[in-house]
Amino acid sequence: MLKILRITIASIALIMASYSLITDNFWLQPYTLFLLGMMLLIMGLEEFQKGKIVYGYLSVGVSLFLMVVLFFI
Repeated sequence: MLKILRITIASIALIMASYSLITDNFWLQPYTLFLLGMMLLIMGLEEFQKGKIVYGYLSVGVSLFLMVVLFFI
């Protein structure tokens, strides 16, 4: 379930980022950052399930950092 959600979020973020780069219209950047943060959070949860605690904390930490940056944009 988490893998399908991660792939879906990653593909939507990739489409949004590609659109922004092609059209030089960056109004989608906060939404792209939010999706990337959610993707990293899901990746961290997957790492916790695999038993890789360090990588799980790292992914969740980077996800929280992205959310803080998103808050200040």
